[in-house]
Amino acid sequence: MENRKLQEIVSLFDVQGTVTNIAPLGAGLINDTYRIETAEKDQPNYVMQRVNNNVFPDVDMVMRNILAVTTHIRQKLESRGEQDIDRKVLTFIPLKNDKEKYYALVNGEYWRVMIFIENAVTKQAVNPESSYAAGLAFGEFESMLADIPVELGETIKDFHNMEFRLQQLREVIAQNPAGRVDEPQVQAMLKEIDARAEEMCKAERMGREGILPKRVCHCDTKVNNMMFDQQDNVLCVVDLDTVMPNFVFSDYGDFLRTAANFVAEDCPDMEKVGFNMDIYKAFTEGYLKSAAKFLLPIEVENLPYAAALFPYMQCVRFLWDYLSGDKYWKCQYPTHNFVRADNQLHLLFSIESHYPEMKAFIQQCMKK
Repeated sequence: MENRKLQEIVSLFDVQGTVTNIAPLGAGLINDTYRIETAEKDQPNYVMQRVNNNVFPDVDMVMRNILAVTTHIRQKLESRGEQDIDRKVLTFIPLKNDKEKYYALVNGEYWRVMIFIENAVTKQAVNPESSYAAGLAFGEFESMLADIPVELGETIKDFHNMEFRLQQLREVIAQNPAGRVDEPQVQAMLKEIDARAEEMCKAERMGREGILPKRVCHCDTKVNNMMFDQQDNVLCVVDLDTVMPNFVFSDYGDFLRTAANFVAEDCPDMEKVGFNMDIYKAFTEGYLKSAAKFLLPIEVENLPYAAALFPYMQCVRFLWDYLSGDKYWKCQYPTHNFVRADNQLHLLFSIESHYPEMKAFIQQCMKK
């Protein structure tokens, strides 16, 4: 986008200081992000983002959620007497002409501005050290929001609803638009999916029974969604667009699905697919250290289920797309989505083989 147009958008927000430069920041897959530099040393630099309203159709809800969450976290940090709070929670900037509004609609595009956190970095590498930090950070994030006094909206409807994902699969099986349902490898995979369907939908059942609560969750728990200081301490959790009510299984299981697989999710060599117990133990230890104080016994008891749920869910979603004719994920070859589904199924097999060890480790952590 032209710098002049970006300058015009920035001018709508109540930024302090003289803007000297606007340049692209990072390589996010969803939102377009820019760094805004100011001339004065006593004024902050900023981050400006174009929010992808194809992914997040209700941007007003997204921003209401984010503001509720960041306000509550800020209050918690202040009550603890924390120092340097502006680096430990995101700070969004209102419009100049409407201090109650924190996004601008310009030519059909949604924009927001927040303060840039200086001397902070994100990490891409997943290892036991960063996994422990991630578990600690996301557990603390949930813990601080366990008593938030407002009800958040669901920014992506049925995002981690297993019953909904299976219904999508059943519908595409009935329609068979790509003519792939009768392939022998598809039929074999469907048998594995069907054999586990009832077990994998137990979160929704427990929710309806009133024994499993929905909490405020991040719902995108990647290691690069945290900011670290120069001493490798976690400053804050970022990328809050997906923050919404969900079962804690979302934050726990989604991290392990991507971080604890020995290979990428589209690796075609199924013999290399497996569940990395070192990553599992590091993340779980960090998560329980910060989250055990608010988790119910039923939530702790079902964490191994959560670790299995997300490869199962992603297997279902990849197979759904394969049977749909590859409409959702970009594919590099005709069976790419089936390979992805098979990869996730084999990750599930590996997790299931580790169930006894996983349960024993959780019990060990809870005794500390």
